[in-house]
Amino acid sequence: MIDRLDRKILSILQEDSTVPVAEIGRRIGLSTTPCWRRIQKLEEDGVITGRVALLEPKQVNAHVTAFVAITTSQHSEDWLKRFASTISEFPQVVEFYRMAGQVDYLLRVVVPDIEAYDAFYKKLIAKIDIADVSTTFAMEQIKYTTQLPLEYVKEAKDGGKS
Repeated sequence: MIDRLDRKILSILQEDSTVPVAEIGRRIGLSTTPCWRRIQKLEEDGVITGRVALLEPKQVNAHVTAFVAITTSQHSEDWLKRFASTISEFPQVVEFYRMAGQVDYLLRVVVPDIEAYDAFYKKLIAKIDIADVSTTFAMEQIKYTTQLPLEYVKEAKDGGKS
């Protein structure tokens, strides 16, 4: 169970995962070793699933974002496995969701330009049977974050985990 100190650690790491453990400990009132143990436990428990570098899309020529809504008449587990495997072959797909409602799947695709998206689209439809594809392009990114809200975490009653 996550307590108040774990929540503070998670907040700091979501903002900047390069903050040294000693600094995190200082900010939350723990020495380095207990702070490091908490971080390790959060990793072992699967709360922290990785630490990454976030890249500026324009700097890596991936500044066009397309949201691809896919509808299919295929709803078998076998088809879904094939579809997921096919999607995993495309590095341009940075997010992939199975949806409820009129759209069956939603992809977030990043590419350098419309021509690159068209090439992606042609390769995708050549690999798997899809009933309908509808694409919308983002004109401007107004908010983007990788930080999850922590206000919903059910905290342990200070389980003395320091």
